[in-house]
Amino acid sequence: MIRRCADFTAFCAVLAALTLAGCSQEGFQVETPREVSREVAAMVNGEAIYTADVEVEAVARGLVVSGAALKVEDEAYKQVLDQLIDQKLMAQEAKRLGLEKDPAGMRRLEMAQERIMGNLLVESVVAQQVTDELIDRMYAEQVRLQQVNDQVSVAHIVTDTQEEAETVWLRVQAGEPFESLVFNHSNDSATRMENGDLGFVAPNDLPDPYPVVIANTAVGEVSPPFEVEGSWRLVKVKDRRTEPPKTREEMRPEIATFLTLSEVSRILRRLRTEASIEKLSGQDYKPGSRPAAPAKALTGDEL
Repeated sequence: MIRRCADFTAFCAVLAALTLAGCSQEGFQVETPREVSREVAAMVNGEAIYTADVEVEAVARGLVVSGAALKVEDEAYKQVLDQLIDQKLMAQEAKRLGLEKDPAGMRRLEMAQERIMGNLLVESVVAQQVTDELIDRMYAEQVRLQQVNDQVSVAHIVTDTQEEAETVWLRVQAGEPFESLVFNHSNDSATRMENGDLGFVAPNDLPDPYPVVIANTAVGEVSPPFEVEGSWRLVKVKDRRTEPPKTREEMRPEIATFLTLSEVSRILRRLRTEASIEKLSGQDYKPGSRPAAPAKALTGDEL
């Protein structure tokens, strides 16, 4: 849970009504703008369905991860293509019957376009704001909050160089006991005779990035090498007296969603402040003057 925002769940529920594209179990997946492929996947009564359409739909349905290769022989590709063919056939039949000219149908099409335009705005703006650097920073904050009362038994190996630390880590991964490597490779005179043991510690009392490293290391496991105050170290988590916080990968979807919704909320606050909005009580609509269009395209900073 993102402790920085107590009403995070309610916040998500409200803004979820925007039907933002790409929200799945992996969090908001915002694709980098790219040139749309014109490669045709199928022709339906002379109208094309493009492979790019199949890929976008597969990502939206959570069948594949954004950016992953989707091949024609993949079951997900075949499933989505068949559904898009059915969708195309039904749309063609609706047009044949003139349903798109019905006033109610026209209004629903307008509303669908508005939703899509909102999604495009989110993709173009939030992609610039929700960065791995920002996610890492917020994850570190969450780890500190969740480890306030933690007590973790750890041991470490301290080396002078990254190369030496990586060599030791590879030997641990190959099956050599961590404790057997401490005496010959750790230059921490205070712990090398004790198998590198630091005892039970509060992770937040150790220098960065110890708290994050400990949070991402399971009991009995050894962390990859990391740099602290000019030396390189490996940490073994031996025991915990409390439940470990979620790892970065486990918490990443929550953080990405939180940052995305926060950015959307900020954009909406500005747009509402600048807009002319009049809530009516069922009166018939009478066209009036429309606000002038912006003189230039809005950039990410302006939004």
